[in-house]
Amino acid sequence: MQSRPLIGVLAVFCAGAFSALCFGQSPDSGAQPGTAAAGVPMTGGGLPRFGVAVGVSTLGAGIEAATAVTRRSNLRFGFNDFSYNATFSKDGIAYNGTLGLRSAEVLYDQYVVGGFHISPGVMIYDDNKATGNASVAGGQSFSLGGTTFYSDTADPVTGTGAIAARKLAPEIMIGFGNLLPRSTRHFTVNLEAGVAFQGSPSATLHLNGSAWASPGQSCQTIASNPTIQNDIASEQATINNSLSAFKFYPVVRLTFGFKL
Repeated sequence: MQSRPLIGVLAVFCAGAFSALCFGQSPDSGAQPGTAAAGVPMTGGGLPRFGVAVGVSTLGAGIEAATAVTRRSNLRFGFNDFSYNATFSKDGIAYNGTLGLRSAEVLYDQYVVGGFHISPGVMIYDDNKATGNASVAGGQSFSLGGTTFYSDTADPVTGTGAIAARKLAPEIMIGFGNLLPRSTRHFTVNLEAGVAFQGSPSATLHLNGSAWASPGQSCQTIASNPTIQNDIASEQATINNSLSAFKFYPVVRLTFGFKL
């Protein structure tokens, strides 16, 4: 399997243009308990209790919930999900790949000025990964590690590959908007950007079946062919080196919320 097709499966699809900003009102630090900055009475000892939001980001479609911690901070929980399938061919190998993004995160929103916030957090579950199946029709040539092989007609070449990151990833976000505005306003918009420190993803490659190096040679199973095994190991190392750039995963998010 080639590194470029597998890396291509990693491509993350971000939704359209972000066009709105929401500046959530941050309450005055000198406001009396039980009132908002503008003097509007609030329940729950002066703090909003709960808000929900839906949106889209480079982590997929998402849903969030938040509760106020202090008059200038919220605790936010989110879940993201996205999947995409693609088929393509490269160097004689047919690929059927799937990009799956699934994660859960916790963020602490600290409001600095108005709706501007800094949000450290952690992705407590990171299941963002790419998987793929490979196949070569019997008798067809294919390339691996710069070497040409031929798939056996009786036992054609098949394979699997996967790219995954570690399950826990710290995050840092900055943005505008407050899911729990300290006013009578209920509808909110939040635009933010940041990064998840997921570490370098790792790739695994497996090939099965039988092949030979040139027509007329005896066919060998891939498991017992040292040339192919060396090429597989080389390709896996090349992919892992290329994936080092993804240790910092960019996150851009737009959400629409409602304070209950």
